[in-house]
Amino acid sequence: MEIRQVVNTVFKSCSYVIVHEGKSWLVDCGDVDRILPMIDGPLCGVLLTHAHFDHIYGLNVLAAMFPKALVYTTRAGKEELLSDKLNFSKYYGEPFVLDDTEVVRLVEDGDEVPLFDGIAARAVFTPGHSPSCVTWVIGDALFTGDSFIPGVKTVTNVPHSDKEQAAVSEVLIRDLAVGRRVYAGHASESESMI
Repeated sequence: MEIRQVVNTVFKSCSYVIVHEGKSWLVDCGDVDRILPMIDGPLCGVLLTHAHFDHIYGLNVLAAMFPKALVYTTRAGKEELLSDKLNFSKYYGEPFVLDDTEVVRLVEDGDEVPLFDGIAARAVFTPGHSPSCVTWVIGDALFTGDSFIPGVKTVTNVPHSDKEQAAVSEVLIRDLAVGRRVYAGHASESESMI
């Protein structure tokens, strides 16, 4: 399994293309023009770490290109995908609402999404930055979104964030990170992974 990082133009958010056996999955969706060259074979689906604008704004373009690709998120994530106010895109001059809700699949805490033969992504709810935050555990890789960015304090001063939940989630993520590589939701000045 190979993981390819894409640093997007909006707030240096990161998308990750996971490639294995001629198929691809995506974690978060920003600049489609940067993501496309990283995809091998069919794109099977998108795992959202949360549904804030800077992690979802490419979804409509991507869905038009890969209509069979499903989008996995939480109930709160689906609400954010359908509201430019909740996903904050309204405030950045580029309102975004997901065009096709039929592609959305809801996950619960602990659910596993089969990715490749013998490889699944386990959803671990890590709210705080947003109620929709999910950390995805895939083998020895941990996709934390904005719930945990090494060396950066979790942002909890935006609407619907919760400082206490973020602290609990960070403890959980640090435990999950033992023996795993962390792929965070934003690139830092050094490297977005530890």
